[in-house]
Amino acid sequence: MSRHYLVTGGTGFIGAAAVRRLLRDGHRVRVLDDNSRGHPRRLADVASDFEMVAGDVRDASSVARAMRGCDAVLHLAAVNGTEFFYTQPERVLDVGVRGMLAVIDACRANGIGDLVVASSSEVYQTPPVVPTDERAPMSIPDPTNPRYSYAGSKILTELVAFNYGRSGFGRVAVFRPHNVYGPDMGWEHVVPQFALRAKRLADAQPSGALRFALQGDGSQRRAFNHIDDFIDGLSIVLAKGAHLGLYHIGTPEETTMAELARLVAQRLGRTIEIESGPEPAGSTQRRCPDISRLAALGYVPKTKLADGLGPVVDWYAANASLSPN
Repeated sequence: MSRHYLVTGGTGFIGAAAVRRLLRDGHRVRVLDDNSRGHPRRLADVASDFEMVAGDVRDASSVARAMRGCDAVLHLAAVNGTEFFYTQPERVLDVGVRGMLAVIDACRANGIGDLVVASSSEVYQTPPVVPTDERAPMSIPDPTNPRYSYAGSKILTELVAFNYGRSGFGRVAVFRPHNVYGPDMGWEHVVPQFALRAKRLADAQPSGALRFALQGDGSQRRAFNHIDDFIDGLSIVLAKGAHLGLYHIGTPEETTMAELARLVAQRLGRTIEIESGPEPAGSTQRRCPDISRLAALGYVPKTKLADGLGPVVDWYAANASLSPN
């Protein structure tokens, strides 16, 4: 059934991919974004196919106006990127919490009963079991550590979504992305940072192994989910997600940070020597999702990291001049 979606944060990395899929699936789309982190270039070739509304998701009146005439909302707007968690924790919390409240209030004011909300794997820090399913307890180990500003904002997002959404909605569902990667994914994440650093090291040192510094010893493990697979999972949540349902979207394929660095350098035709360094306070040693709940609805991630990473490294090598640093 065709819907009219409002997508908050629609010019972001995940947002732009979601907009493309919604359009491809025959839905009407309106995007609300202030482009403070997103960029219109991500949707330039389909700009005539959707409606763009400039606005801040924290501004309740802007959000309410943007929702008029829509019948479903995909709420993605947030300040993501580990670098921002440490350097702009107040902004991270402000956008996350005020934005979620503005969205839920605007849904009620406009009589919109279908809301799907992005959370994060960051809501559980040191999971008791890996792979980790949706029942893992959410936690903030240290409220004085700005690292947890994003996790805190997403914990509050889930509480608002599930509890405000208990009445007056036909369906409120929440999904947690797990380490989504792809071309033009931003600059504050590990994949683009590794790609840019490897390129700069290679440019400065034409031959020989590159000395590549890591936070920690490189044994930390993550499960990187290609954007195409992630959007397949999100599409399933949009189509089949239950009211008050919670879904992990990711892949069970785990990779160490050292192996990720080697794969990045290998794409550039180079080898590396790992240099261990101190880990930032609050870092998690291992995170990998149990995706059984979404798999039961038909989700199957297909892209191996070794296959999906190359074009991402290529994109960052070719577009290094766009980096804000």
